[in-house]
Amino acid sequence: MIIMKLSEHTISVLKNFASINQNLVIKEGSELQTMSAMKNIVSKATVEESFPKEFAIYDLNEFLASLSLFTNPILTFDDQSLEMKEENNHFNALRYFYSDPSVVQSPSNTITMPSEEVSFELTNETLSKMKRASAVIGAPDMVLERNDTMISKLRAKDKKNDTANDYSLKIDTNGQGQFKFFFKVENLKLMDGSYDVTVSSKNISHFKNRSSQVEYWIALEPESTYSV
Repeated sequence: MIIMKLSEHTISVLKNFASINQNLVIKEGSELQTMSAMKNIVSKATVEESFPKEFAIYDLNEFLASLSLFTNPILTFDDQSLEMKEENNHFNALRYFYSDPSVVQSPSNTITMPSEEVSFELTNETLSKMKRASAVIGAPDMVLERNDTMISKLRAKDKKNDTANDYSLKIDTNGQGQFKFFFKVENLKLMDGSYDVTVSSKNISHFKNRSSQVEYWIALEPESTYSV
């Protein structure tokens, strides 16, 4: 019988994944992957535990809430279900049944970036400021832009309203050309931390956490432009 205890980091990853998609297929091994229902966000994380078998969770928030019923939960895995138990009181237990994998959405492959025209470091402080500004002024979009002045900025704005309030921060970028890369703020479902970011003119971006093995591929909005 394999007994497993989930680390705080793994639980944080699962909570983050639940914000992207309530469905999750956990495969054998240490790599977790999820994909949003709209298929515009994919995330991958490597955790310290190695799961002994593949199983599907239909409602990840329910699974996490079940875990929270225990102070120090340990997990044991059967063919059809897993059992959560209190580490020092095995009479305190919950049987959690796996979902049918056919009704659970999961990515089939990890995305490969088609090109990488622009790269930059997105610090945790900058990301927090942009999200906070977006909430304060009601701006649904974030744009990474550089015009003929060759000064790069991150801007929180409403791309459909040129007279709406906007907030901007200067940022250092690598790469050539002029660009406007649009993101939906609601798609920036990133765990706390700083990220190495690459952006492709093919309207896809890659965020790699600098302190843990967590990364995201996030689609850009179709209005995005790039020219050399």
